[in-house]
Parts: sequence; structure tokens; C-alpha cells
Amino acid sequence: MTTMETDSYIPACAKSPEDFLPYELSDEGPGDQRHQQARMAAAHRQCAACPLFVECLYRSVVEVDVSGYVACTTEDQRRDMRAMLGVEIGQPAPGVIGAPRVGAGPVDHESVVAMRQAYPNDTCHQLAERLGCSTSTIKRHLRRERERQAAQVAAAPPTIRRVPTTDEVLDAFDSLETSKVA
Repeated sequence: MTTMETDSYIPACAKSPEDFLPYELSDEGPGDQRHQQARMAAAHRQCAACPLFVECLYRSVVEVDVSGYVACTTEDQRRDMRAMLGVEIGQPAPGVIGAPRVGAGPVDHESVVAMRQAYPNDTCHQLAERLGCSTSTIKRHLRRERERQAAQVAAAPPTIRRVPTTDEVLDAFDSLETSKVA
């Protein structure tokens, strides 16, 4: 496929994501062993034929921990590949949802930051409604938090993390594939 064609390509996992979910999360439940094997084989065929396979494999091993069947690999296989490559993926901080605010009075900084983490896609106006304060209060606290984080980054010593190449990820994938055959 040309670059133009891959830009408009919609992978099978985007068209029917339920086919790639772990069984615990799918609507159909575990089912019998043959059904599970048939479902896995169908997902494998679709992944293997996808022109985005290499990019998807790399991102699911090195950048983002996803669940389900991705790039012809299970969650356990991707965990094994990360161990082979020495890759650690940091877990996102859990969102903290505080108790709803009751009454008037100042909104503390931590409440605004926690609400932003809990509702990252809300506008400042929506967050202000949730906390019962003005939009300018939300903006002020969020600006203060950005400045605090920028200062922390500037003060922190640089961390050097070796990121594996695409070839190294493909080699780790190949070692999984050959261990299945053996």
C-alpha cells in the first residue's frame, strides 16, 4: 500500500474492536475452547494482513500497554517481549475523584488538579460547574499546576532510557513466533 492508501486505511481492530478484546471484557464471555481458538485465529489473520502491523506491534510493546489481542500478540506475549527488550511502560496515575464540593468558600488547588485528572476532557467551564466555582479559578489553579510541573521537569536530572529499535521489537516478536512452533 502507498502512504496515501495507509492514511485512509481503517484496520479491522478499529472496525470491530470487540473481536480483539480479552474474553473477560467481551460480551460473549469465555465460551468453549474451540470458539476461543477460532476467534483468536480470525484476529491473528486480520492482524497479520494489516499494513499497520509493524507500527502497531512497536507501539503496543514500547509505548502503550493495551489489553486484548494486538499485532498478533496477547498481553502475556507483549509482557514477555518487554522483558526481553528491557522495556518498562509506566502506568498512568489513577484519577482521584474527590467528594463533591458543598457550600461556598475557596476551592483548594488539590481539588482542581484531582478533578482535571478525573475528567481530562472537560472544559474549564465544566470543571468549574463540577466544583461550584468560577472558570477563572479553575484556569488559575491549572496554570499554577503547569508551572509547578515545568519547574519539576527543569530541576530533575535527565533520565536516559534506551528505546528499542523497530528491528529489535520485530526480533523479539520472531523469537515468540519460533517458540510457538518448536
